[in-house]
Order: sequence, then C-alpha cells, then structure tokens
Amino acid sequence: MSSTMVRRTMPEFSMDAYDAKTGHYTTVSSEDYKGKWAVICFYPADFTFVCPTEIAAMNAKYDEFQALNVETEPILKGLKLTMGADGNQEVSRAFGVLIEEEGVALRGRFLFNPDGICVAQEVQADSVGRNVNEFLRQVQAWQHATATGEVCPAGWRPGKKALPVNTDVEQMTGRVGDYITLEEILS
Repeated sequence: MSSTMVRRTMPEFSMDAYDAKTGHYTTVSSEDYKGKWAVICFYPADFTFVCPTEIAAMNAKYDEFQALNVETEPILKGLKLTMGADGNQEVSRAFGVLIEEEGVALRGRFLFNPDGICVAQEVQADSVGRNVNEFLRQVQAWQHATATGEVCPAGWRPGKKALPVNTDVEQMTGRVGDYITLEEILS
C-alpha cells in the first residue's frame, strides 16, 4: 500500500459504475475528472454498519459539493452520486487503500484539484465513519487558497480570515500572530 496520494497525480483508471442521475450503468474513468475538482471515496463494503452512514452523509451534502463544482463518487438510497464497482480491486490498489489480504478497501477519501493533483486525503480503518462537514470545509478552503493565493489557517471557513503568502520566510516566522489571533482561529 502507498503511504500517501497527496501531491501525486490521480491514478489512471476505468471502471463500471451506476450513474444515479440517469439510472443507467456506465463506465467512469480518470479522464472524466480532468480539469475539474474531483472527490473520490472508497469504503469497505456495501450494506454493512458504518458504510451506509457515510454514503448517506455524502449524498445529503451532494448539492453543496456540486455548488463548489466538485465531481464526486459513491452513495445509496436516493442516490445522486455515481457509485463505481471496483470488482478487480485495481482502482483501490492504485489509490493505495486496498487491504490485499482481506480484499476490501480502507475508508479513503481524496480531493484532486483541476490539474489532477491530490491536495487532500483521509484514510482510516473501518470502525469509524468520516465527517462529511469537515471534508466540505476542506474543499472550500482548498478552492479559496487556489483562487486567491492565500493560505487557510486551522478551521478556516468561508468568510473567515485567511493568511497572506509571504515569500520572506524570515519575516513571517514567529509572526503569524501579527496576522491572526488564536480567538479568530478558534471562532
């Protein structure tokens, strides 16, 4: 398994999928996401304990991701998202989330920028679901940083203060408090 996808190009893939928008089966591939913000999610198994809760949460936030022009992947009842079938496990292997000896994927979630570079990933074991609201916040922060050139402090949300990029590291080192307070970060 690879340790991280961050700062790497999206692996090339092609797989069968169910497109909930059309109600038909189709093929999706890495080519479909070129030039777009893209979210790719993996989960261990359909209809188990935690997976349906994550799928339902992603589906509930689908419109918010779409408003950010993010292409997304997975879901369940009331599907809005496309759900791929990784029958030969090549895609989960390429993304570094396959547990080879068990033949299932870890919970993996990846955000790719329009250049196809992974800017965020979350991978964890199967007993605890991921927080879709935090992931939505991360997408908003990455899009803000990309559009403005600013950097986003811990917990940044739209409308909150971001930090200017200062190319003089010496000048910025130890002086972040000149730009933002702890109260602003935690609010």
